[in-house]
Amino acid sequence: MTKRLPRPAGKRLRGHPSKVGSDTAVLPPQLDLPLRPRFPLVLPHLAPVKVSEVYESYWRFAAERQAIFFRRARGEAQPWTDDPVLATYKFTNAYRAADRVSQFLIRHVIYREDLPGTPREVFFRILLFKLFNKIETWELLVQVFGPITFEDYRFAHYDTVLQNALRDGHRLYSAAYIMPPGSQAFGRSAKHQNNLLLLERMMKERLPERLGQTRTMQDGFEQLRAYPTIGDFLAYQFITDINYSEITDFSEMDFVVPGPGARDGLRKCFVDPGGLNDPELIRRMVDLQEYEFERLGLNFQPLWGRRLQLIDCQNLFCEVDKYARVVHPQIIGRTGRTRIKQKFVPTPEPINYFFPPKWQLNKKGHTHAGGPLSDPGPSRTAAAAGTEGDGNEF
Repeated sequence: MTKRLPRPAGKRLRGHPSKVGSDTAVLPPQLDLPLRPRFPLVLPHLAPVKVSEVYESYWRFAAERQAIFFRRARGEAQPWTDDPVLATYKFTNAYRAADRVSQFLIRHVIYREDLPGTPREVFFRILLFKLFNKIETWELLVQVFGPITFEDYRFAHYDTVLQNALRDGHRLYSAAYIMPPGSQAFGRSAKHQNNLLLLERMMKERLPERLGQTRTMQDGFEQLRAYPTIGDFLAYQFITDINYSEITDFSEMDFVVPGPGARDGLRKCFVDPGGLNDPELIRRMVDLQEYEFERLGLNFQPLWGRRLQLIDCQNLFCEVDKYARVVHPQIIGRTGRTRIKQKFVPTPEPINYFFPPKWQLNKKGHTHAGGPLSDPGPSRTAAAAGTEGDGNEF
């Protein structure tokens, strides 16, 4: 069990504090927070970092979003929350691996008893799925080709199916993130063609085997980052998805790369980062999670004992950026966005939750929606697994 941080005693955790002006409230370490503190605020355990009111909303959002997850997992009837913003708009889960698309990837793409389990084949399936990040596109390929394997893969066949889908008005890619078109790197006019050629290059250069010999998550990130069209954000997302499998066994506490949405959330939470960079701020959130939930009187239930990891706290910054557009409209981020695009529409089918076996969450006998966490099996249909919208929500 993680050791709880002691009550703050005024010690500076990093660097030397700058002088605090009259516009900043500094709370004595022995006192509880006032009901209506003045912002920007210096919390003794974060000094010299200055936080805005969005900082506390970050923890409240995380706790309530996790509570919604468990209410839905237990099969409770709506409403699942009294928070009007969470009830109205789409937000990802507090834990990335619990999101619907991540669950589909883990259960129906990676851990398939009816498909080859070699690192090479598993990598091919993961990247093929994640390049589009859309359940319907994967199911279309399964419908046409049956079992998805690299051994049977042919560029021309996949291109034809995807071209036909485009001609019929289907979207191939999700809106969770944008895959670069890749025309300059691979010379094709259609984005899906260039993405397939990217995957072919990875397979030709034996990237699955090289990742299997990689010792750190950052090294794996760097190997992915070296490929055309793969920037920092995509490389971090891909190495996280690959790490759900048995190809690698990195700790999710090894490394973090904040995406654009997370950076906006960081700016809204921290008026002055106090000399810390974005990854350091995210790591501080992970370190302080139990302390902050207790300080704010929040009942946060971890994912069957698993603490929030770096990837989860990074994602939460992205979500609180959206949440703050409604709850704290006076605090503007770098992008200047003022509204949340996606409304929440619940999917009728429950998710049969399954997590990477190496996390040892599936053997604990916890129940959800009236049944235990279950073992993986053959893939189900996209309708049973659900779809995604602006991210891997609900």
